[in-house]
Order: sequence, then C-alpha cells, then structure tokens
Amino acid sequence: MSGQLYDGIGEAFEGFKTLPIIRYAEVPGFLALVGDVTGKSVLDIACGTGFYSRELKRRGASRVFGFDISGAMVDAADALEKAEPLGIEYEVGDTATLKVFDQPFDVAVAVQAFNYASDVAEIERMMRNIRRSLVAGGAFFLFVQSPAFDFGGPSLEKYGFLCESTGKDNEIGRGIRLTALLDPPVSFEATTPSKETYEQTLTAAGFTGIEWVPLDVSDAGVEKFGEEYWADYAANRPLTMIRCTA
Repeated sequence: MSGQLYDGIGEAFEGFKTLPIIRYAEVPGFLALVGDVTGKSVLDIACGTGFYSRELKRRGASRVFGFDISGAMVDAADALEKAEPLGIEYEVGDTATLKVFDQPFDVAVAVQAFNYASDVAEIERMMRNIRRSLVAGGAFFLFVQSPAFDFGGPSLEKYGFLCESTGKDNEIGRGIRLTALLDPPVSFEATTPSKETYEQTLTAAGFTGIEWVPLDVSDAGVEKFGEEYWADYAANRPLTMIRCTA
C-alpha cells in the first residue's frame, strides 16, 4: 500500500524539504540528533529519495545503504546518485521482511518509517529486523509524528503542512491526513504510532535507553522568520524524535 502511495509522489518528495517546518526544524534538528557519523556505517530505513543518505555520506559516513518500499523513490534516489556519485547503495526493500546484512551497521536512521504498518506485530517485526542489522551498542534514531499533537490546536498551514484527524484510529495509534502544501499539494493518509506502540515495540526488539527528544526550530529559522512566527509550532509540536541503543 505505502509503496504504491509513494510511487505516485516520486521526485516531488524532494520538494518537501523546501517547506519551512522541514527546512528549519526537521532537517537541522534530526541531523543534530544523529550527530557525528565520521567513519561510521549508516542504514537509512525508508530512505525515500535519499535525502538523509546523501547528507550523512557528505558528513563522513564510511558506508550508507538506503532502502525503501517504493520503487519510484529508489529510482529517484538512484538518479540523484548517478548525477552526483557519493558511493551510496539503494535498494527496494520492506522493513518488515528486511534482508540479513553481512556487515551490521553502526547507525540506523528512520524518518516517518512506521506510518503504514498493518498492526503492532508488524512494527515489532520491523524493530527486530533493525536491531538485528545493528552492531551491539549501535545507535538508532527515529523521526516521527508527535503522538501528542493536538488536532484542534493551531494550524500548521503557514509552515507548509496541514495535519488532520481521519478518525481512523486503531491499535497502532491515530489516523491522520497529512497535506504538504506544495504546488500542487500532496496529500496522504497514515496511522501514526502512539508513544506506547513505539516504546513497546522498541523494547521488545531489545533496544535500550529509549529517549524522546523534542524538535526545536533552528537558529536560522528564528532569524529568518522571527520568534513570533514559530509560536504556534512551539505551542503544538507536530513532530518529535526518538533515540535508543541496540
């Protein structure tokens, strides 16, 4: 399902990174959380068009392997790799049936990677496969929709997104409709896992030191738009991060 969904977006997905909330909160915040990857191998889960694969390779990662369930996303990532070769390997793959790697990775990153699972058991399988793919003590960083986001709170429209409830909640978490206000807008539905789902599945897979890390707006974002512009975001944060250890 998610593969077909994202096949329809393809290269337009790169445009997401130009939206204010992505450019001035997600990207700098997540890269700061991941930190120094010099000489480290990185597994990019649900890599999309390879944005973070490329960023982390440029920042000194020794090896980067990215996979995504969407063939169109991987094709777009491959095209970008051919245009600017960085030595990144991409494959079509599903986290729930992830292959066994000969060499485990030092770091794994997952950006919005668990919004299309069919049930909690599938998310647990995904977490176990990721844990198996990391060295002992390896770091796992997740970027996720905030389970605490208030749909009735201030709108995110001026930041480039709409986030609405679909009412299709289930055992995983809450049903949402996310619209990226590009031209034309791109809209899709997802189920965002609850705090309990993340913590339960990560723990079951053997991850320790699970820590929720708030996503702040970068200094550059405050400088460009002013503190007041970001007040609605600060009052009702739609995005958050998690770090833990294999």
